[in-house]
Amino acid sequence: MVLAHGTVGGKRHEARAALAAARAARAGELDRWLTGLLGAQGRPATAAQARTADLAHRQGDAVALIAVGSHGRRELTPGGDLDLVLLHRGRPDVAEVADRVWYPIWDSGMRLDHSVRTVDEARTVARTDMKAALGLLSARRIAGDQVLVDELRAAVLADWRADARRRLAELAEMCRERWETQGELAFLLEPDLKEAHGGLRDVHVMQAVAASWVASAPDGRVRAAHDLLLDVRHALHETTGRTSDRLVLQEQEAVAQALGMLDANVLLRSIAEAARTITYAEDHLWRLVDRFCAPRRAPAIRPRTDAAGRRATVERTPVGDGAVEQEGEVVLARGADLDDPALALRVAAAAAQSDLPLAPATVDRLAERAALPTTPWPADARDALVSLLGAGTAAIGVWEALDQAGLIVRLLPDWERVRNRPQRNPVHTYTVDRHLVEAAARAAALTREVARPDLLLVGALLHDIGKGWPGDHSQSGAVVARDMGTRLGFPPGDVQVLETLVRHHLLLPETATRRDLDDPVTVETVIKAVSAVPGREREIIELLAALAIADGQATGPAAWGPWKARLVAQLARRAIAALAGGTPPPAPALPPEQLALARHDGAAVRVAGSRITIAAPDRVGLLWKAAGVLALHRLAVRTARTVNSSPRPSEDAARTTAVLDFTAVPEYGTPPDPAALEADLRRMLADRLNVADRLEKRARSVRTRPGVAVPPPRVSFVDDASSTATVVEVRAHDRPGLLWRIGQALGECGLQVRAAQVDTLGAEAVDVFYVVDAEGRPLTDVDDLSRVRTQVLEALA
Repeated sequence: MVLAHGTVGGKRHEARAALAAARAARAGELDRWLTGLLGAQGRPATAAQARTADLAHRQGDAVALIAVGSHGRRELTPGGDLDLVLLHRGRPDVAEVADRVWYPIWDSGMRLDHSVRTVDEARTVARTDMKAALGLLSARRIAGDQVLVDELRAAVLADWRADARRRLAELAEMCRERWETQGELAFLLEPDLKEAHGGLRDVHVMQAVAASWVASAPDGRVRAAHDLLLDVRHALHETTGRTSDRLVLQEQEAVAQALGMLDANVLLRSIAEAARTITYAEDHLWRLVDRFCAPRRAPAIRPRTDAAGRRATVERTPVGDGAVEQEGEVVLARGADLDDPALALRVAAAAAQSDLPLAPATVDRLAERAALPTTPWPADARDALVSLLGAGTAAIGVWEALDQAGLIVRLLPDWERVRNRPQRNPVHTYTVDRHLVEAAARAAALTREVARPDLLLVGALLHDIGKGWPGDHSQSGAVVARDMGTRLGFPPGDVQVLETLVRHHLLLPETATRRDLDDPVTVETVIKAVSAVPGREREIIELLAALAIADGQATGPAAWGPWKARLVAQLARRAIAALAGGTPPPAPALPPEQLALARHDGAAVRVAGSRITIAAPDRVGLLWKAAGVLALHRLAVRTARTVNSSPRPSEDAARTTAVLDFTAVPEYGTPPDPAALEADLRRMLADRLNVADRLEKRARSVRTRPGVAVPPPRVSFVDDASSTATVVEVRAHDRPGLLWRIGQALGECGLQVRAAQVDTLGAEAVDVFYVVDAEGRPLTDVDDLSRVRTQVLEALA
């Protein structure tokens, strides 16, 4: 883990080493002083004293002084408290012994938290008092009888492990309440280094959980993060002379200098990285605890056995291509191709879309072994990124896992400039990089509002990328977005749109709140700004409007509200109205190679990798039945184009041939047998395959997870897009058999699909259908249109 940003030479290392040495020296001095205060009851120095101590132990006169808390861990900072326990075995003069220890400490001015207990008393308190239990788990003997200390530690550990299910559930609830009060350390401008989520207290909690044997002890990365925060706390106490653990703004420069850092921004960035490392490890730990504490249930199904008849103890359920669910986490499927440059993103997208975490071991393996896409990215890698972002809030944890493993900066090198970068503005809730991910997560709820959800999600991810560079972040960010769009493999026109989105991501909110919306110049200003990409002005305005919402919501409650939302929406509507255009393109015409296929006598089927082309006499239901066959073979439709060929003059005008051109990829695993797929398509064309019945049987046999919460589907009718057909646009979250369901619903309404343009962008489907009624005419009756909308929505429910 890299915890330094902008340090000057070895100054930081020297400063931190000096602080660690100071803590160790102070711990030694305190131990010697406290041993002396215990006096004759301290550690025996001679053989005679040892015999006397052994006799005292048998007669009940033994005592021991133990340290808990910071001094018990030898982590006491200048402002920390001494937390001591005087342990005895029913000694009658123990109060006098305690006074000989406590009063000199009070006289020194040190703050002291103290108690006097027998082993049984301490054990009883630890069973009911969580704070006492956590302290005694890390107790360290300073002076006195070692047997007493060993006896107490063994008893407390035995009780902690025996009651682990109850105590860990209690500890989890305490931590959640503390996090709710103190907030996220990584994203606070004035954090509490000890109590905030991701702070020092959480590492101590992780050590306590490890003592229960439910999880492993914190690893080297977490310990390094803990040591960084401990050094910051030490420097804070030393430079301010105060005991508070809250790092307020006016003290950050002095603390940074004490640590050998360049400035307060470097300090906050280092704290953010350390806190996020702790939080990420802690999230995994609490998943283990939750699984351990869950009520035990008898298995609902008989245990599976492998090919050799051995009982399979772990169930693995496919969630995507190369990814399976195992014990509530996503891991690599057996045989996953680590040389596939899209694998890491595809597995991440599968985890996010299933609302499951990535297993840490899987993330580490992907970081160490998996190939990553080269520039320009292949389309499947770009689609996987869009699908990951389209999972909404479920994507945040998965993105954090990739970030912790160093995969994000390897995938997107420009990300390093904004990673953990603080925003010294109380309006902003998060660091720059987390704000960008939060904005993309909120944009996922707005994908139904725009024609290009992929550009919205990527634009949200990049809109503040320029904050890692000098100057106006919108202008510098536009340059970075252009480079990153090219890197991701977007075509030039889409790259221009991304560049425009980043350059003008503040255009609508700033104009709407600072200008008169009734002034024609206001709308003209917006239109002029988006005219850099001719023909796509309306699309860009829709994207900017959605981006403004996502950006504002991700910034914080002070940055977005009903008043601003109303003004932005009003300005966007006026600008779109002024453009007076932006309808979808007319139905596409057949290219020459497909026109030749359409003239094939009867029906023709071609399967070439992921490209499936069908030419057959046009009829009701052809599209959705073909899509159903693809779904039967576990193929997910990425694109579909359906057009009708006009008959030649010498032919019967009633003999219209439809050409269906699909691009489809496996949901997971290996592709289906092309020969089997082609055979089923031909059986479908010959009406010898009951597609609906086969799909129903498959649906009953497949276990599916609920997945992430997604926006509801939307069905709309595009006016003036065609004079010969009704244009139905469906926007929905992609899932197996989606095109089948839509087409079946249209067929049940008595409609025929004259042409279709189907696209899956990441995890979002944007499908446009040109439909006519049984007489070959477009729909005009309002009730008929309403029935179509209702029928399609019900099919997608």
